[in-house]
Amino acid sequence: MKIKLKNVEETLLLPLWSRAQISREHSSWFNDTKAIELVEKIDYDFSKLSENLFQSLFMTARAKQFDDKIKSFIAAHPYASVINLGAGLDTMFYRVDNGLIHWYDLDLPNVIAIREQLLPRTNRLKYIPKSILELSWCNDVNGIENGVLIVSCGVLAYFKDSQMKQLFLTIADKFPDGEVVFDASSRLGNIFSNWGLRRSGMKKATVKWALKDANKLTKWDKRIQVIDQFPYFNTIPRDLGWGEKIVSQMNFIERSGLFSMSNIFHVKV
Repeated sequence: MKIKLKNVEETLLLPLWSRAQISREHSSWFNDTKAIELVEKIDYDFSKLSENLFQSLFMTARAKQFDDKIKSFIAAHPYASVINLGAGLDTMFYRVDNGLIHWYDLDLPNVIAIREQLLPRTNRLKYIPKSILELSWCNDVNGIENGVLIVSCGVLAYFKDSQMKQLFLTIADKFPDGEVVFDASSRLGNIFSNWGLRRSGMKKATVKWALKDANKLTKWDKRIQVIDQFPYFNTIPRDLGWGEKIVSQMNFIERSGLFSMSNIFHVKV
């Protein structure tokens, strides 16, 4: 299947390829059969993404942390509504589904049209073809009395600080007592991210929003409470099966303190 993506949209292929690559080579740690299936279906030159194994490990570690957060939330709220902002070709639903949750994938209409072909909606998996900044999407979510978890993996950094402030204040208004899990990097981390995007040929995509400490969000609104924040590789073991080069890179980054450049954040609104 040929797909047409432009600018930031094309970046959705990076985490998809990363999850498929790690799942093929290290399935005992992370296994995303849907990602492998999609990579095999899509007519795209993934070879230009395949050179940076550490980037794949980085993105997959992030996905693993999100999975664990979602599984923990739905264990306490089995009938919850989960909203994935900027879903791209994410396959989280298939990795965490408990058979009871209601899941909403939100992305731009062009991306949702691609999802419709590759991953058809079901009675519990629904699509919202809107921009994250088109805040009317909040009205498209049902079942909020059973708990609401909003997740956004590798997306919010593409927006501006003022846009993110408006997003979080709207979420606090529309989903009181809801929880949000997202990731972001420091300014230094964004420099590395933009370098990685350029290496992958995605020259028109640029990350902008930087966040080092989620307590900044509590200054936006007193309703926002920080539950957790930690680096991508927190609790991720060193597996010699990844190869000496990857393990040595991880050890170097950890010793240098660079692991704290990019973090998972979990807040309540």
